[in-house]
Amino acid sequence: MLNFLIAMGIIFILMSGWILIQQTARKYAAKHPEFGPAKEEGLGCGKNCGCGAGQCDKSS
Repeated sequence: MLNFLIAMGIIFILMSGWILIQQTARKYAAKHPEFGPAKEEGLGCGKNCGCGAGQCDKSS
């Protein structure tokens, strides 16, 4: 039971840390628009932009 609680605590701490890192990156990107928007994991060519035949459509 102790191992389970330790594992759950570690998972919670790691997930909370990742959320804080994402929030920090978004705030930094908002304060410094010259660097562009914060890059989100899972976004980009091959994920959500109109990609076809190895080419990414930048207009969408």
